[in-house]
Amino acid sequence: MPGHVSTTAGEADEAHEADDEVAGDAAELTASVRRLRPAAARTSGRERHDEKITVYVSPEELMDLERARLTLRGEHGLAVDRGRIVREALAVVLADLDDKGDASILVRRLYGR
Repeated sequence: MPGHVSTTAGEADEAHEADDEVAGDAAELTASVRRLRPAAARTSGRERHDEKITVYVSPEELMDLERARLTLRGEHGLAVDRGRIVREALAVVLADLDDKGDASILVRRLYGR
């Protein structure tokens, strides 16, 4: 058969042993890195959230969100995920709605003003 590679049982065993060795090396490296870094440096700072919603965005909105994430990381040293950015933006907009009511940015944008 064209493109077919035949291996013997011995060659297959050697390949599996090599894969196992690489996996073992990767596990040892990961364990070494964990030992070198203090526990506080290993935490991601992410919180577990029990509620979930799905929001559909346009490709442009997704690119804007990703650009904001990269700006926060590159220019401000804040490594946050997109969910965190969305939660913070939501908190800001809802606080503005509570404070300003009809004059809030959310009401004005939804009315197209």
